[in-house]
Amino acid sequence: MEALDSRQIYQNAWMTVREDSIRLPDGSPGIYGVVDKPDYALIMPWDGVRFMLVEQFRYPLGQRRWEFPQGTAPDRADAEPAELAARELREETGLVATRIEQIGLLDCAPGMTSQRGRVFLATGLTQGPPEREHSEQDMRCAWFTRAGFETAIRTGEITDAQSIAAYALLLLRAP
Repeated sequence: MEALDSRQIYQNAWMTVREDSIRLPDGSPGIYGVVDKPDYALIMPWDGVRFMLVEQFRYPLGQRRWEFPQGTAPDRADAEPAELAARELREETGLVATRIEQIGLLDCAPGMTSQRGRVFLATGLTQGPPEREHSEQDMRCAWFTRAGFETAIRTGEITDAQSIAAYALLLLRAP
């Protein structure tokens, strides 16, 4: 597949949308719509027994959803992944970790977006006050045991693909 031309269709503080004219392998023309967003960090706060998750209203779904803390730098800026992870952890939960270890990489939705996510495990946690952005004012946090987390996945209480994939990365990690 070869890109022939690209034009920006839309832009805001979190993403851009572009339409690319392409040539398929057989030489025929096509188009591809792409959502460009900066890479995100997903952080799994683990106290040795439980994970802390956040719940917030996800506008596109029209529902509140539980997920691991995650996010991007403001204004589509690039940020060093471990620093971004520590910032998201503190911002959304108030937790500060003595150890933040990268355990994997996720492609968010590679059929439509260039966004990638780095997954981190946070341990050695100390609780402080959250420093949430204005748009996160309805967010709340709760601790989930491993068994409780798995049950919430099975029952559909947790459906966030990135959180479920991050948990799989943790389970597959070498001991």
